[in-house]
Parts: sequence; C-alpha cells; structure tokens
Amino acid sequence: MSRSHFETQDTIELGQQLQGPRDYGSGFMSRLYGQLAGARPIAFTDQLPIVFRGGAPIPNFGLAGMGKPGVDDRQAKLIENMYRSEDLGASVSQGFAVRDEVYRSISAEMLAANRGAVSAKGFELSARRMGRLMKADYTLGFVDVGGWDTHVNEGAATGYLAGRLGELGRGLAGFADEIGPDVWARTTVIVVSEFGRTFRENGDRGTDHGHGSVYWVLGGAVKGGRMVGAQAPVTQVGLNQNRDYPVLTDYRSLIGGVVRRAYEMTPARLDQVFPGAQPKDLGLI
Repeated sequence: MSRSHFETQDTIELGQQLQGPRDYGSGFMSRLYGQLAGARPIAFTDQLPIVFRGGAPIPNFGLAGMGKPGVDDRQAKLIENMYRSEDLGASVSQGFAVRDEVYRSISAEMLAANRGAVSAKGFELSARRMGRLMKADYTLGFVDVGGWDTHVNEGAATGYLAGRLGELGRGLAGFADEIGPDVWARTTVIVVSEFGRTFRENGDRGTDHGHGSVYWVLGGAVKGGRMVGAQAPVTQVGLNQNRDYPVLTDYRSLIGGVVRRAYEMTPARLDQVFPGAQPKDLGLI
C-alpha cells in the first residue's frame, strides 16, 4: 500500500514476498537468469539495477546519449591488467567487451544516418538500439524509463502525460521493428509501472501517486489486442481509499505466469524466481 516511488520500485525489482525480510542482493531477473541455461542478460542502465543483483555478474550499459568511449583501447588494457590478479578481473574485461560491442553497433547506425535527417529522441532512439543489440547478442534485458510523476498539468488526450505515453508506445514499436519478425516471434516484453493514476485530479490538475494500474504485455506470440485479468466497476465504493483503483493482480503472479509459459518452467524452478507466489495464467501466450 506504499505510495513511495522508491519503496515500490525496489519491491518490484526484488520480486520477493511482501511480508518478511528483504534481501537487497537478490533481484528477480537475476534469479530468473540463474534458471535459464545459455541465457545472455544485459541491463540498459547506467548502474546495475536491483532487479539484476545477485548471482553471476551481469553487464549494464546506459544507451541514452551514447557517444565515443572516454577510455581508449590502450587505457582499457592498462585497467584490465590492474585487476587481472583480482576477482574483478573477469568482470572488468567483460565490461570493456560489452562497451566495445555497443559502441560498434551504434557507430554503424550513426554513419548510416543521412545528413539533415530528423533523429528520434529519448526512449524511441534507445529502444531501437536495444532491439539491435538484443537481436544479435542478448536474450534477457531490462530498462528503466522515467518521467511519469505528473503532479501538475499532466493534460488529457494531449499534453505531457499523453506525450510520454506516445513516446513509450513508439519506442516499443521501434524495438519490435528493429528486432525483426523472426526474433520478435520468440520475444515477450512486459511493461510495469510502480504506481498508477488517481481517479480524480488534484488541485494542480495532476494524478500523481495513484495505486492500481495496468500491465502491458507485448510479443510475437502474445494473444493481444484485449484487456485480460480481474476488473472492477469504477464506482466510489470500489475505489481504493476513495482515491484510486484497487490492485487486483499481483505483479509476481502475472510475470510468473508469463515466465512459466515462455520458458516451460516447473513450479519448483519458478518458486526460485518468485518465492511463494502463485502464478496466474491469463492465456497471454
């Protein structure tokens, strides 16, 4: 029931039971990676997110504003040699390898761009870069998209929030386009927000820190184009604290149900990813 962005974001990424102690060194996608033979994970973030903490080392790389690496090959070799005799040696070498791989991919994109062409901005561009990298090299990815805290003047069908949703939608469409139909047929994307919208606007025409929300599930094998799961009438008595929508679907149950079908996981293996959760099969894939 927390309305704290930070607490709820941590809760989602940990994927642990809501009641009881929390292990901040164990994110649910790191645990999922541990259950998937041959998977190649990556976090498209500047810092390793909680969701990928624990277990084997996982590379992370922020794509926004990506430019030429600030450390050249000679300097990279010096840094690798500094850590060669320590436990961090393999991780340092892997980090530079991932950096070079990402830069090569994005450099090719930049060279191919026509002079004077209008470039996509923000997530729309980053999502296409993600698609290009995941198509060739990675099978499990995570990205965090910010800018949703609309306390004031969020707008309606047009305005700030509608613009952000449009950018998110175009980014996801670009990701699917970049990854290509063959790989998209084997890809599932889940979009989760750490908070929803209040039913009524506040005094500054915003709907910040709401409770219930929706999940987006996309993919080549997803039976989409519909709303699924529990729903409730939008009435005053049905509102949470007379303010916003109630939570009807546990995110661990939803993601657990998708993961179980996508990877044909046994209940015992799935319990390692979402301990104590009851997966809900909504017939999405």
